[in-house]
Amino acid sequence: MVADEQEGKGTETVCVRFSPLTAEEAQAVLDARGTGRHTIRYIETPDPLRDARPGSQAPLFVPDGAGDLKVATLEWGFPLDGRPHAVFNTRIESALKQLRPGGRGMWAKAIAQGRCLVPVRAFYESHATERVVSEKTGRPVRREYRFRLPGARAFLLAAVQADGIFSIVTTEPNASVAPVHDRMPLVLGPGESSVWLGSEFASLADRRSVSLTSCPE
Repeated sequence: MVADEQEGKGTETVCVRFSPLTAEEAQAVLDARGTGRHTIRYIETPDPLRDARPGSQAPLFVPDGAGDLKVATLEWGFPLDGRPHAVFNTRIESALKQLRPGGRGMWAKAIAQGRCLVPVRAFYESHATERVVSEKTGRPVRREYRFRLPGARAFLLAAVQADGIFSIVTTEPNASVAPVHDRMPLVLGPGESSVWLGSEFASLADRRSVSLTSCPE
């Protein structure tokens, strides 16, 4: 599998796993907006069997065409060269270049018209050098770290979608993620979901102000 193959990044694997909400939980979040009610139960350690990986289906928040949001279940990962789900991350830098006059590429339409939101409990990144022994194979594998937004039962990742398929948008890592990986999902803080869905979305590429907590798996 590959992440975003734009600009020679064909072997880069960024976010390949996250802990999604259920469709019912995602709908409850939309229904509870403005009420102050907590609709998501905090889970200290998400169940890995329920985690989403490329090829999984997950509930997203997508614009409904009438100025509001709706829940839609989409498949994670765009096809490439006959390989399903091959491209599951979108470098924000590549997508923004494709928006320029005369620009084109696989993200041009998705970033312009298909920006959406992925509600998650956590996302995972693999460390570049740390190794642990796999319980399944007994062989050394890269250690995974789970990242969460402090004090949040759930939070939002920026994504793009087209034709029932989505990809998680990535950017340069902040201080929380940099010790583990050289990229990170574009994590949206409070009030930023409307910015991502609006005309000023490019301003969110810098995530240095977003703090995350991490835990080794």
